[in-house]
Amino acid sequence: MENITKEDAIKGSFFGAIVGDALCLGSHYEYDAKKIYEAYGKKSIETFMSPGEMMGGQTHGIGWGERNYHPGKKAGGTTDYGDYNILVLEHLAAISEPPRAFEVSAMLPHWMMRLENGWGSWICTMTKETYAQVKRGVDIAQLGGISNAMAIRHVAAHGYYENEETIVDVARKTMFTHKDLHALGGGEFFARVTHRVINGATPADAIEDVAVQMGGFFETKSAQAIAKVLEATDENSALFKEPFADDLALTSMARLWDVGRSEPIKVGKASPTEGTLPGAVYFILKYAQQEEGLKKALQANAMVGGDNASRAIAIGMVLGAYKGVNAIPHAWKENLEQWDYCEDLLNRLPLLRRESA
Repeated sequence: MENITKEDAIKGSFFGAIVGDALCLGSHYEYDAKKIYEAYGKKSIETFMSPGEMMGGQTHGIGWGERNYHPGKKAGGTTDYGDYNILVLEHLAAISEPPRAFEVSAMLPHWMMRLENGWGSWICTMTKETYAQVKRGVDIAQLGGISNAMAIRHVAAHGYYENEETIVDVARKTMFTHKDLHALGGGEFFARVTHRVINGATPADAIEDVAVQMGGFFETKSAQAIAKVLEATDENSALFKEPFADDLALTSMARLWDVGRSEPIKVGKASPTEGTLPGAVYFILKYAQQEEGLKKALQANAMVGGDNASRAIAIGMVLGAYKGVNAIPHAWKENLEQWDYCEDLLNRLPLLRRESA
């Protein structure tokens, strides 16, 4: 992209992720895309909404029940995915001089304090399990549970560390509540892609290169998403002609998952990395070259529902890095609850202080 400074790319990455997450607050864990579409007036979402707004105040988390998953939040606020990224930003801003290695042990007291004082968002099973482990004195290296849900939390690290391998280390460490290799690898995948986009690569090139580098599961899922984008944008394909093409694209890339609580769901819209990774790659590649591509990708992702907030972090960080912070609609900037707060913290990070000097 032309006229995108490194500062614009780093800030675009962070705020792209956060506004994308906030845009999902109203429909997070609603698995019926048609219900979302009808509730939002048969058009794409334009403004932030409170949890379940326009849908009776609750969303249908298949297998988890219909409820308000973020009872302490209002329009312009963030889900737990956004909250975690803001928490990591707070931690990094507090240790910004001189740059130091990231250690989970140093962040744990802040994490505990935030959880114990009005978190307001959904607290995932792995967070609850890890919190209990810390209380029992479990060694830091042994923290976390076996969850294959992708939970990217390191976005602010792109303003703190310059080296790709260091950022990967932070990406994995900030997911200290998770032990699953696919989940941790998903964080690494998007850390590498975002770093390369910030430093001048296109999203398509970065995704293809990182997929080959990581190989196996990650190369397979990336290839699946790339093929699905080609199908969804082919005017002669049946998928192109479907009114809910993005929704069908994501569910078609996944198996059925019987979560043991009620009806089965298709993993493409749920939390597991096998769905969130190709889903995020799909939206990134489909909209990257379009005018207002960041806005359109985040809107389309929110409208699909499911665990759209998890995908939003990945989509927003990559396309935000590519398009720059100025690609974020002014209304979203004005109405994001913690924009000014986060911008002040971002400006304390080493790379942004240097770029702004």
